[in-house]
This record gives sequence, structure tokens and C-alpha cells, in this order.
Amino acid sequence: MPPKKALKEEKILLGRPGNNLKSGIVGLANVGKSTFFQAITKSQLGTPANYPYATIDPEEARVIVPSPRFDWLCDAYKPVSKVPANITVFDIAGLTKGASTGAGLGNAFLSHIRAVDAIYQVVRCFDDAEIIHVEGDVNPVRDLQIILDELRLKDIEFAKKYYEGVEKIAKRGGQSLEVKAKKEEMAIVEKVIQYLEDGKRVAKGDWSSKEVEVINSMLLLTAKPAIYLINLSERDYIRKKNKSLLAIKEWIDVNSPGDVIIPISVAFEERLTQFETEEELAEECKRVGAQSALPKIITTMRSALNLISFFTCGPDEVREWTIRKGTKAPQAAGVIHTDLMNTFILAQVTKYEDLKELGDDTAVKAAGKLMQKGKEYVVEDGDIIYFRAGAGKN
Repeated sequence: MPPKKALKEEKILLGRPGNNLKSGIVGLANVGKSTFFQAITKSQLGTPANYPYATIDPEEARVIVPSPRFDWLCDAYKPVSKVPANITVFDIAGLTKGASTGAGLGNAFLSHIRAVDAIYQVVRCFDDAEIIHVEGDVNPVRDLQIILDELRLKDIEFAKKYYEGVEKIAKRGGQSLEVKAKKEEMAIVEKVIQYLEDGKRVAKGDWSSKEVEVINSMLLLTAKPAIYLINLSERDYIRKKNKSLLAIKEWIDVNSPGDVIIPISVAFEERLTQFETEEELAEECKRVGAQSALPKIITTMRSALNLISFFTCGPDEVREWTIRKGTKAPQAAGVIHTDLMNTFILAQVTKYEDLKELGDDTAVKAAGKLMQKGKEYVVEDGDIIYFRAGAGKN
């Protein structure tokens, strides 16, 4: 009898599971957060102003995800309804040194970060005498360190409070399963606290699945993925040069290795929003020799959140659905409607590349490329799916 195959442990991801995840725009006051929010959401929400804490309560808007695949499918099916994917973005009040102890709008700011799933961290790299800097001068590496320290110090506070709650149960004594589990949890929380006290972001640690489960229940600020947006002057952005870029990269390599750095000029993006047509915008980008960074910023955040897409297509509607990487077919069906998940029979799957190469559904089927997948099928990015389900319960 052949030996049984060892079961591969599924790696649990840091963060809240779900397909409706939120990104928050974070940074010191007066670094361009609210103006960036207006540019990325194409809205007049947010209150950009030349003084600290112009944003108090977080503004929220949905941003359409740029998707050449969705555009092609719409051209192919010519549906009555077109529904693209989107991500939710929050503009959060500016942080200041001492926020972890309540300075400025510290406590409100940090609670708003706790409510999102990932962070766009805007770092100011432009000089402008008319826009005051809360620290007196422009120094992006110092600003990066301030934000890391404030988030880290608040996480230490959160973790210690969490530890106290776990310890109360563990101290009851005895050999019950709950007490044993709480003692193991205490050891994990101690490890997390030490990691934070060593100056590190929790998101960059190599944690076991059990440790990730505990970390996820703690809702730590530094456990969230971060994308660093380096806000340059329009001139520096167009010429792709700035004296601080190398120092910023060196800081991130040490303190947040592997995280994405995207140069942006919020002033340039704001100016592009003034053009009324796509043709005028394209002409201006061609004239100056630079493109908007917004599409890359949006798609990079989806990747950071471990989000992928599948599509449902037909003459009535083409829709791009968002799921987390690793989602199985019944759970993907549940994103459309819970009845589809509960009565799931199978998924008819076409790969986007096959449809694009062969031209239409009939050709895909004739070529034997239409696949029948069951409950254990893990949906892949770009799958075009038709779900078959049984009759729902009355």
C-alpha cells in the first residue's frame, strides 16, 4: 500500500479575509493626502488645505480598478450592463509626532487606520514655501521614521492590553484546553511585542499559521501591507529625479523590505483631472513625457491585499468580481449570491487567454477548453466562470 501523501499546510494570510477590503491614505499633515484622494477618486470629497488636520473624519470613496481584460470582454460581448471591479479608499487625518500618546488627532487617526486593511503612505518630497510642514522642513526619511514609530508604539500598547486579557484566563490554572490554548497564545503575543520593540513592522515577520491567527485577532497597525507613494514636484516627476529617492529606498529596504515604492506627483495628477476628455489628457501626457501613476497605484494595492478577479460574461452583463487569492469555487460563487454557494454543483471555467485567442465561447467549447470544476477548485485570476447550482431551499 503506497504511503499517504503529507498534507500541505495552507498558509494563512495576514489580515481580514474578505473581498470588500479597504485602503487608507496615511501620512503626516500637509503631504498631499487629500489632494491625492481627490485625484484617485475623481471626486471633490476630502478637504485639502494648507494647515494641519484639515481632514478630521475619514472620507470614503470607491475607485474603479483599471482592467484591460474587462475592457476586452466588454468589447467581445457588448453587454447591456458593464460592472467593473473597485476598491474602497479612505482619506485619513494627518498624523503627527506623538500621535501614539494622543497628540494632534492621534487617537482618532490611529483608530481610523485600524479600520482599514492596507495603507497608502504618502511621503512628501517636494519643497513649497507656501505649504507648511508640521516638522518645519522637508525630510522624507525622518517622516517615514515618525510614522513607523507612532504605529509601532501604538501596536505595543494594543499588544500589551491584549496580553493582559489572555493572561487573566491563563492564570485560572488547571489543565483545561482553554487554559492551555491561552498559555500558547501568551507566548505568541510576547514574541510579537518583542518584534515590535525591536523596531520592526509585524507585516514583515515570518509567522506560522497559528501565529497569524493570533495576530489577525489583534488588529495591529503594522500588520497591514503598505505601499509608499513618494510625492514629488511635477518637475521632478517628469524628469524622474529627486535628491531623496535613494535615501528613501535605503530606509524601506531596512525597515519594510520588499514593499513597493511608487513615485507620484500629486500636483501633476490634480492637473490631469482638469481635462474633460481622455483625448485631451493623453495629449497632455504625451506633451510632457509622463503618464499618470494612478492605474499602477490602484492595481498594486489589489496585489498587496492578495485580491484577484474572476468574470461572469454574457449579453446581459459583463462583471468583474473580486475575491481573495486561494478562494475555492463555492466561496467565489457566494460572492455573487449566498444561495449559489449553498447549492453549488459545479463551475464551468474558461481561461481568459483561451477566450481571447479563440474568439468566442463556441470556439472555446469546440477546442475542448471549457472545463468543469468541482468544490475543491481554487479559482485563478482571470477565470471566466458560469456557476451551476441546485434549487435553493424555500
